[in-house]
Amino acid sequence: MAGDDAGRTTREGRRPTGRQPGRPGAEGNLPTEVTSFVGRRNELTETVRALRGARLVTLTGPGGVGKTRLALRAAERSRRSFPGGVWLVDLGELSDAALLADVVAGTLGVRAPAGRSTEDALVDFLADGCRLLVLDNCEQIVEGVAALCGRLLRSCPPVHLVCTSREELRIGGETVLRVPPLTLPGDDTSARPGESDAVTLFVERAAAAAPGFALTADTAGVVAAVCRRLDGLPLAIELAAARLRTLSPAQILDRLSDRFALLTRSGRGIPTRQQTLRLSVEWSHELCSPAERRVWSCLAFFAGSIDMTAATAVCGSDHVLDVMTSLHEKSVLVREETDGTAVRFRMLETLREYGRSKAREAGCADEAIDRLCHWYTGLAARARAEFVGPRQLEWIARVDREMPNFRDVLDRQVLRDPRAGLRTAGDLFPYWNARGLFREGRRWLDRLLGQEAEADGDALAGVVYADCALTAPQGDRAAVDALLTRARAIDAASTDPSVHGITALSEGTAALFRDDFVRAQAHLEDAVAALDAPDTCELLHLSALTMLALTHELRSDGESARRRFEEALAFTTARGESVFRSYLLWGTGLSLWRGGHAEDAAARLRESLRMADDIGHPLLTAACLEVLAWIADGEGDARRAAALLGAADTLSHRTDSPPTFFPSLLVHHGHCDRNLRDALGKSAFAVAYRTGAELAASGDVRGLLESAPPPSPSATAPSGSPLSVREREVAVLIGRGLTNRSIARRLVISERTVHGHVQRILAKLNMSSRVQVAAWMAGHR
Repeated sequence: MAGDDAGRTTREGRRPTGRQPGRPGAEGNLPTEVTSFVGRRNELTETVRALRGARLVTLTGPGGVGKTRLALRAAERSRRSFPGGVWLVDLGELSDAALLADVVAGTLGVRAPAGRSTEDALVDFLADGCRLLVLDNCEQIVEGVAALCGRLLRSCPPVHLVCTSREELRIGGETVLRVPPLTLPGDDTSARPGESDAVTLFVERAAAAAPGFALTADTAGVVAAVCRRLDGLPLAIELAAARLRTLSPAQILDRLSDRFALLTRSGRGIPTRQQTLRLSVEWSHELCSPAERRVWSCLAFFAGSIDMTAATAVCGSDHVLDVMTSLHEKSVLVREETDGTAVRFRMLETLREYGRSKAREAGCADEAIDRLCHWYTGLAARARAEFVGPRQLEWIARVDREMPNFRDVLDRQVLRDPRAGLRTAGDLFPYWNARGLFREGRRWLDRLLGQEAEADGDALAGVVYADCALTAPQGDRAAVDALLTRARAIDAASTDPSVHGITALSEGTAALFRDDFVRAQAHLEDAVAALDAPDTCELLHLSALTMLALTHELRSDGESARRRFEEALAFTTARGESVFRSYLLWGTGLSLWRGGHAEDAAARLRESLRMADDIGHPLLTAACLEVLAWIADGEGDARRAAALLGAADTLSHRTDSPPTFFPSLLVHHGHCDRNLRDALGKSAFAVAYRTGAELAASGDVRGLLESAPPPSPSATAPSGSPLSVREREVAVLIGRGLTNRSIARRLVISERTVHGHVQRILAKLNMSSRVQVAAWMAGHR
């Protein structure tokens, strides 16, 4: 029982202080920490603050996330507020709720007189004296704990309670704080991995297990990868660090594919369920109902976040909403909000792996995978069908959110069903093209085309065109030639006019990116004619129109270019489309500039830039900035032109394509670069160029539309603030309670850019909520 803790260590490795519970004036029985408390600064502050305003605070989260350590540290911080003492009651080994009052009373040294129940005696004792009780590990008897806490809240006004549980109590007066995993190192290779709490914990525990261990340039990346694979779960990280007695960090990372076998430990006083990661997860599984276990197993096959519609389709049940709500309450699922538009859930990798193993044991894994693949193949088809339309940006955002799931499905389809994979990849082409994800799109299309999967002629021709359209801008001539050979073979074997049109589109696109404008025009005119039919794909027809307009412009046929640009723009306007419209506005701006109408060109390019930034297309954004740099150079604004060049180069490097799109335009880039270096000098050019590059890297490309380049984002705000100037502007507006959408309108930047700023602000300030940012700003004005 919890009252007998004085002679043993707790599961955190701490030994009780030796105070005798129940002695008059005793301060409590909180154990002394024997290992360091890492991170949790924000969570600790929030918990202590919650204790000041609420009498019941429940810390929830998955097993091994560190709820107990946080509760005990917060209780220790709050000790002065509770003259009656701070008491830990460990319920981890208790499975019978009927014994709950006896365990709590035993910890406090309360004895029930004859003829009176233990619970009544406990209530009488706690009615006097201001005490804080920490009820640890409540989940297996959560209903009993809820009933006891409810009575204590009603009958014992001086008493405050902190409960740790994988599931909230759901009673009146309860404040619930969800304990997240430790912060993880970001994917930014310029950031130091040791700046994250997860890596700090690993290093500290590793040094204890293997004296002399320290983070080095060779091990930093591996340790960061280990922490990411373990979801930032403190228990898992500590178990992994202990393995350094016999394994190197790289060996630990290699063995994490079977994390449940690797991550074990033993020790006196450590509860059985905490001795291995598997047993900790099994403890959560045992607390679930059969329906919850089945949904857990199905949802485990999602690689990314999960929306309710997809979950219902994959789980095959109309009651998934209720079950997912329950799994969230039991800390199996983590709730996420996407810019206030949709609620999604995710599952920690450790819980996902366990759920998959249970599905395999039950023999239902293949059915869940088939349902998942079928759902996402259908979702990709709907995204393509509605791509040229008013919901285009919604679909791009949705595919963004679903991309981890799409990648996992494509991986499975490469092996299980290449024909379905071809359809999925072909339908995702508009997304990859719109977001400038040329390399990723090529990788999937190349893999699936290499499977020799059977497909209808027009479908296969469309996939080959998609691969060609993503490959040609990167200048890989050998790959393009191989794709054209395949396209011609498909065309020769087909009598379908649309197949001929798609093949002509592939030929014309390849020729255009090789500056073979005569050949490009001939093929693209064929493509426009063949694809301008009611039963053909609007996406392909619009692609042909756009490419043909650009071909006329690059051939210096301004009149034909303007006519085709206007025709294509009218097409996009009628359908409420954005992606092709942004391309066409760029082409129109280029044409106006080449025709000597710099002011009109700049207006079109700014419009295109704003649309490209909303879409999230780095190469098109770079192309707009590039031509704006040429215009600024011509106007004598050398500093701004250099900043624009720096931003364009930075963004184009993300796609391995030149910022001008087409090789024939590189001459203008070189001419502008030389002019600016001569006008500014080496040093001034480098400063302005770097300013633009940093703004582009931070996502604030619209700041470059100002009359002069804004300060470098690396310049911090007033002394002591880690935030850049733009980040401080966003933080001020957060402090005023503005949403991301309102901030975007106020600063004339996209919501996606605001979201990026908010995430960097939270990371720099080591915070987890906008409320904390607002409080920080209030104290630093």
